[in-house]
Amino acid sequence: MKSNSLNINKKGDLVYITFPKLEALGILNHAFTTKFGGVSKGHFSSMNMSFNRGDERSSVIKNYEIICGAVGIDTKNLCFSKQTHTDNVLVVTKKDTGTGFNRPQFSDIDGLVTNNKNVALVTQFADCTPLLFCDPVKKVIASSHSGWRGTVKRIGKKTVEAMVDNFGCDPKDIVAAIGPCIGKCCYEVDSPVYNEFKKADFNNDLIFTEKKNGKYMLDLRLANKIILNEAGIREENIDVADVCTCCNSNEMFSHRANGTKRGNLAAIIELK
Repeated sequence: MKSNSLNINKKGDLVYITFPKLEALGILNHAFTTKFGGVSKGHFSSMNMSFNRGDERSSVIKNYEIICGAVGIDTKNLCFSKQTHTDNVLVVTKKDTGTGFNRPQFSDIDGLVTNNKNVALVTQFADCTPLLFCDPVKKVIASSHSGWRGTVKRIGKKTVEAMVDNFGCDPKDIVAAIGPCIGKCCYEVDSPVYNEFKKADFNNDLIFTEKKNGKYMLDLRLANKIILNEAGIREENIDVADVCTCCNSNEMFSHRANGTKRGNLAAIIELK
């Protein structure tokens, strides 16, 4: 796996991604995982980050201990939600740490926001688009899960709105990252998906390429970048991954490439 827009970090067998613009802020710890460096076996090998796919719970806990140890996060600070392709965004605080790790997770939440230090927001992926946010002025972070349904619903914009409404953030101050997801090279969709974007007032000519078989190739990264720009985030404040999870399915879990017998990747972000 090679990238011109991401930092690919290696510590022994562990390989994880960080985003240059977020890293440069110096006020947070963060990581996006790959398949490498964990202890899971079989089709979960080896860095599966999901408790809900049939992997051994002890293995997933160990995987979190490995990645969190590498980037300076205490696993006691982790906060998860049950993602169901909604546009629901929840503000969490220190009292919510441990949710989804050692106590039940929030249901039907695809975006998390906090202004508390030592609250590590966790979102999970296997082709959908990771969105990470930090306002270095107000000291607010967020993380969202944006598959095609979340993208149609503009969860990225709604996450920015949650930062503005709850903490007075100025979108012009927000630094964002669009993480590895399935690329336009691999993401073939049908007319119903195309029509959902059209009904939601997207410029389909920009984000879709029509094929001769009546299908379309969808550019989720560009669609989400447009959403973040519309939300007021400056062009120069956005890192956009140049890595396709499907093309790199030997190194990243991909639903399109691997089907249901797979693990999940995770994005983790925490204010220091």
